[in-house]
Parts: sequence; C-alpha cells; structure tokens
Amino acid sequence: MEAIILSKSDLAAIKDSLQEMKEHLRNITSPAEHFINTDEFVKLMGVSPRTAQVWRDEGKIGFSQQGKKIYYRMSDIETFLEQNHQAPS
Repeated sequence: MEAIILSKSDLAAIKDSLQEMKEHLRNITSPAEHFINTDEFVKLMGVSPRTAQVWRDEGKIGFSQQGKKIYYRMSDIETFLEQNHQAPS
C-alpha cells in the first residue's frame, strides 16, 4: 500500500469539501422538500387509493393538488405517522 502525505491545509480543504457535499446531500434528500404522488403514497403506506382519499377528506394527511394530480409531502407523512403512533405499553 502506498502512503500519501498531506499538509494540514490540504487536509482542511478535503474536510471542507466533504462537509459541503454532506450538506448538499442533506438538502437534496430532505424529507420536507420531497413530494410523492398518490401511487407512491398508497404503496408506501400499504393502503388503497380510497383510504388515501378518506384521510385527505378527513384532514388527517396534508396534500397538494394540481388539477387531478395529488402530491404528499414526506414531512406531512412523517407527521401523520407520529400523530398516530401507539407507544408500546
């Protein structure tokens, strides 16, 4: 195995670059910024499209609508799951 010697400034530059990449990945994978459509939602939740509609009608889950297309924000899904979580006894 070959050894590589780095100066402190080179190491600091690498660390800074890695931190920037980490922040970028966090921003593009943030659940709060990610939307899924109804097909993806019903697969994720394991429910029928009708159940998804009932949840929307009852105000249980947040959604956005553009024409006939409906989208769910991942953060709204997480909130829905948290609000309906039953802790073990």
